Order: sequence, then C-alpha cells, then structure tokens
Amino acid sequence: MAPVAPPLASMDGVNFLKSISSDEIEGLLFSDSLATISDTGKELGEFTITIERARHKGQDCFLVHANSHGLIDNIPMGTSVTAYVTHNLQTLEQQHHEYVKLEDNHLDKKTFITIQDGQYIMNRVVSQGENVTRTEQTFSVDAMNGFISEGSNILLQRILITRVAEVQPNMDFISFDSEAALCPVSYKSLEERQQHVGSSDISVRGIDRTIHSYEGLPTSWQSYYLSDGHLTSRVQVGSPVVMRLVALPSPIHRDERQPQPSFPKKAINWEEDMQLYSKFLDRKEELKGDHATYMRSHPELKALLADFLQFLLLRKPEDVVAFAADFFASFSATTKSGSAYATSNEARFVPRPESQLKKNQGQASYAS
Repeated sequence: MAPVAPPLASMDGVNFLKSISSDEIEGLLFSDSLATISDTGKELGEFTITIERARHKGQDCFLVHANSHGLIDNIPMGTSVTAYVTHNLQTLEQQHHEYVKLEDNHLDKKTFITIQDGQYIMNRVVSQGENVTRTEQTFSVDAMNGFISEGSNILLQRILITRVAEVQPNMDFISFDSEAALCPVSYKSLEERQQHVGSSDISVRGIDRTIHSYEGLPTSWQSYYLSDGHLTSRVQVGSPVVMRLVALPSPIHRDERQPQPSFPKKAINWEEDMQLYSKFLDRKEELKGDHATYMRSHPELKALLADFLQFLLLRKPEDVVAFAADFFASFSATTKSGSAYATSNEARFVPRPESQLKKNQGQASYAS
C-alpha cells in the first residue's frame, strides 16, 4: 500500500517539539488518578495515567499508559492506551483499545501504530457484533513530522501546562480522529480558574485540545492541571461525564536515577571442590535478580497483561487460547488486511498431548 500524504503540522508546532529535552520530561514522570463522574454527581468509573522511563527496541524512551473504564447507563465501556514515546514526542509504537459492551452488540476497536522500514504502519480492527473489519494504512515518517498520538498527547499537555506562556495560537500538529483519519489538531491555553478538590479550593490552568476532522464536526477536550503538571479534570466538550480529581496528590519527590545493577557470571572452579548444590543456589539468586531487573526495565508488561485480563474477564470466552491469539494478533504490524474470517480455518495452536483440551477433542472425535 502506497504511503498517504497527511496534513502538515505548523512550523511553530514542529519547533516546539524539537525544543523538548529529556531533562524536562524527567520532572513529569508521575501517575494521575481521577474519578469519572456523571452530571448528577454519581461516580461511574476511574481514569488513570502513568508515565515511566522505558526502552523500546534498544532505544531509550518513555512509556505512557492511560486507562479509563466504568459504567455509563449501566453499559460497561472503556479505553486503554499504551505508547512508547521519545523525548521529542515521536511515537515509536502505540496500542489503542476501545470497547463498549452492549447487551447484544459489542463494539470493540483496536488500533496498533508502529514505525517499520521508514514508515508508520497503522493496523485497525473494528468488531461490532459478529462483523469484523481490518484495515491498514502506511505513512512516511518524514510526512508524519509533528504527529501527536493519544499517548504523546498526554505528555505534551503536561509540558504545555509547565510552559503555558509558549502556547501559540498557530501551534498546530496532526493526529488521528475517531475514524483513524489524519487531520489537524490544535492546542490553546484556557484561563486560570478555581477548582474544589477534597476540602480545598485550588488554582488550576487549562489546555483545550481540538481535533479538526475533515468528515465531521471538530471534537474538543478541556483539561485542567496543577502547576506541576498533575491532571485535575478532563471533559470532552458536550459530554455529560467529567473526570475529576477527588484528592490532592502527594508532593513529587525527584529521585535520582539509579544505575542498572549488574550480575556477573561467577566462574566455577572445580579444583576447589565446590558443591553442586551451592552453585545451584548462587545461580538461582543471580537469575532472580536478573528477572527482577528485566521487569523493572519493561513496565509495559504489567500494563499489557492488565489490559488483556480486564478484557478477558469482561468477555469471558469459552476458548481462552483462541481469544488470546485474536487479542494479541491485532497488535502485530504484520496482521493481514481484509476479513477476519479469511484465516478462520488456519490452526491457531497445537495442544499438548496430555492437555485436557486434547483429551476433550479426542473424546469428541470418538463420539462422532
């Protein structure tokens, strides 16, 4: 598929992204947690954000994870974003998952964006009831200069609120709308106001983000922050639901980055008559430390597994293995375009001979 020429970001927007340093982002690595509240004051769910240091394919970057879920009119729905972002807010990879669990017509959208061979590749899977559609788009990396994904948007707004005087009226970027079409996106500062949080009234600053879709009306979100970048409220203009901070966060402690521990392999000297069991214990502790270091270096594992388990428990499929295969297959840059049923006859996995699933298949075959 040939690359599609997207709209262009403004030079002010591109230059702003170039001005962001890693040290500036180091002061914005913290979590936010807000409650989703209806216009009647009823709590409907929660909205959480975490930003951490990470590495993606050997490159230092930041992992942004946002999750929103709850009940609206007793219908479960939610959104999850997991993105790897550089200090200049270039998106290296993003997984975006949205679902609405209607009684007879589930709606599920998964979008996977990655950079491969000098191009952005976007795979999208939309499931509505029994209908499943898959689409793929490609864009050159150079043409996507100034692209702001959902993940980099979260980090950009934290930066903008700490540099609010630099928000210019013509500082425009590009992003995807709800139908995965590229279009301009603009940011502007909102007037400072008072917000009641817990038992305190605090001053907050706002950022308005508007996606100017070519096919429909513009969509705007208004978010307010503390001066240090903590999110205090977020609302989509026209929605009766608002996300709001219910308790002031703890002060941010700036921790120094600790060097990654090393676990050198110990030489085995048989001439000193070292006992085999002793060597086993040494090796066991070494591996435990190495595994713990790997988990700390890849915090996305926890986020990815949490999203999968949440969706698994909502859908409660009979065939968990096939469900997992479909869930993770949509995140692959090599996912085939076209109907999901085109590969329905291909084997997904081969059960172990002693597994219960294999025994059940044998019994079913014998009975038939």
